[in-house]
Amino acid sequence: MNKTAGVPAKSNAPQLRCIGCATVAITENRDMRCSGCGDLLEVIYPALGSGIDAESLKTIWQQRRTSNHSLDTSGVWRFREMLPALTAGTAPITLREGNTPLYELPLAARKIGIGQLFAKHQGMNPTGSFKDTGMTVAASFARQHGYRWVACASTGNTSASMAAYASRGKMRSLVLVPEGQVSWSKLSQALDYGALTCQLRTDFDGCTRVLNAVIQRAPIYVLNSVNPHRVEGQKTAAIELLEQLDWEAPDHVIVPGGNLANSSALGKAFLEMKDIGLTSRLPRISIIQAEGANALVRTMRENSGQQLIPVEAQTHATAIRIGNPASWKKAVRVLQATGGSVEQVSEAEIALAKAEIGAEGIGCEPASAVTLAGLKKLVKRGIVKSQERAVLILTGHLLKDSDYTLKYHLGELFSGADTQDEGLDAQRRRPLVLDATPDIVLNALEAAEKMDIRSEEKQ
Repeated sequence: MNKTAGVPAKSNAPQLRCIGCATVAITENRDMRCSGCGDLLEVIYPALGSGIDAESLKTIWQQRRTSNHSLDTSGVWRFREMLPALTAGTAPITLREGNTPLYELPLAARKIGIGQLFAKHQGMNPTGSFKDTGMTVAASFARQHGYRWVACASTGNTSASMAAYASRGKMRSLVLVPEGQVSWSKLSQALDYGALTCQLRTDFDGCTRVLNAVIQRAPIYVLNSVNPHRVEGQKTAAIELLEQLDWEAPDHVIVPGGNLANSSALGKAFLEMKDIGLTSRLPRISIIQAEGANALVRTMRENSGQQLIPVEAQTHATAIRIGNPASWKKAVRVLQATGGSVEQVSEAEIALAKAEIGAEGIGCEPASAVTLAGLKKLVKRGIVKSQERAVLILTGHLLKDSDYTLKYHLGELFSGADTQDEGLDAQRRRPLVLDATPDIVLNALEAAEKMDIRSEEKQ
């Protein structure tokens, strides 16, 4: 832990511990797994809470918001007392990540019938996704360890983030993505940031298998979410969220489920904050997946989280098109520790929820919209009560997958019965092609006004 005025330094350093056999490792292996049982590692802080005053931490973190120091302008490193420390004199690789907004969604809250609904928009990070909050920490450790190359398998967002931070840190990056399954918007970022980008004729899980073989034969540092330092950076979104809510935890936090490291990170943060005394209670963390990529949902419903049930992932929400999530055990622990739930949503439900979030003036990528779609089902099941407060974690920016948005509004996203769905059609805003006269434009304006009135009457 870093030493800061008013906050005593820790008596012992953070450690890496296996989530399976609990062996404590001094350093991580190249594949970021336990050398004994092969399970994932996590960062633990044996002295967490010892000698730390929660109110002092809140004050220090707030004061840093007015500082122009590079550590303090980062919404991740501003909370450095909760992060593993770099060696003395080592500067982190930062693009001023974090500091993302918390938006209220009053229209959606009223429509689904809950007290208050917010969206923590992690898509407002420098490269447009939540990945940046973890990448600043993991990439900084890669550079500290002296690596020249870093690598990842990706559905798009990780590759964009890794490439940016590698370039910023004067390292080279290797990106493995499944051919034809990644948004061109995301792929263009990796290219622009200088990554060696390889489209492999397989899916995400196949890319992961290839990457694991490559790193055994070349000195490359893995920056996928199996990297425990990634998780540490990503957990700061939860700290920032509580700060934005004046340290009053919401009743529910709803998270998209892909490789499952983000839900794991957020849960870890809430548990650590409760141990320190930054909050007196835990929110329930629920994880939402697409029906076509529902490995965790099946695992929880069919064997209560005892053994992962992999699936062959298929969904338009490419960021969560993962059938064999690496961090499933960590996610199960978070669900159990917080009393959260899992839910799955259809492609049509995702598209409608995305448009409904957009109607609030907030844009997000399809994978983010599973949160609202899933929340609707949690309300119907009675898991989220009418008087409660919930927060959706939006993980990616609207422009991450603009083709999806255009196809939806043009009625080209689905075929067959889904194209005639009344709810989907009501949210569509097709562009009009008109003759260039004021009268015709005014007629279109009048028609739109009448449509808005009818829509308000229905609500």
